[in-house]
Amino acid sequence: MSETDTRKSVLLTGASRGIGHATVKRFSDEGWRIITCSREPVPEHCLRDPNWTHHIEADLAEPGSLKAFAKEALGLLGDRPLHALVNNAAVSPKTPFKERLGVLNGDIEDWRHVFELNLFAPLALARAFAVPLRRGKGSVVNITSIAGHAIHPFAGSAYSTSKAALSALTREMAVEFAELGVRVNAVAPGEIETAMIGEEYEALIPRIPMHRMGKPEEVAAAVFQLCNSDFGYVTGTEIFVTGGQHLF
Repeated sequence: MSETDTRKSVLLTGASRGIGHATVKRFSDEGWRIITCSREPVPEHCLRDPNWTHHIEADLAEPGSLKAFAKEALGLLGDRPLHALVNNAAVSPKTPFKERLGVLNGDIEDWRHVFELNLFAPLALARAFAVPLRRGKGSVVNITSIAGHAIHPFAGSAYSTSKAALSALTREMAVEFAELGVRVNAVAPGEIETAMIGEEYEALIPRIPMHRMGKPEEVAAAVFQLCNSDFGYVTGTEIFVTGGQHLF
């Protein structure tokens, strides 16, 4: 990274598709410099984006891989500030027959894997990047879910409880990170048109006051605004991007 580069920097996890990919595009459109990670490579055309400067392949559910990613990203930042950390990477295991994974079925090891990625990775990354975030008076945005606030017909228990825990972690982090001048908020998407959505989700549309699913770009817009100086007095907040579905 050039010492004369004055662009703001964002680090985002789970960037290869869906909400993460749309969020990268929004920050790029706003002229931010972007560092990302995911388990998969990003499309080749994305690497030609002059603002998307670095992509690191890493499995954040594996503590060793997470530490290696943090070390490499911190090396890329050097002494420069980080203005935003977006914890988007998550996993929601499914059964082969689309049966809901509850408390009584499924492997308990799947629960541990879900919590490693959905809860412990955001915690570990916030701690790892606390110093550059303090330099940038930055913002942390955790991607939670509507499923963390009510029983969801398709999202499994491990996913839902991990997202509920991430909502609670957001509040705890907001208080502690305020001492560093860093804001911490969350965005809770509802039914968003991504690869995770199957035909069975069509039955949920009548439960959405706006009578449609959301778009990844709409979630990305909420994430960006929380990192914007216009929201400089907002911390410890969870924004629901659900079309009103969370009201029921």
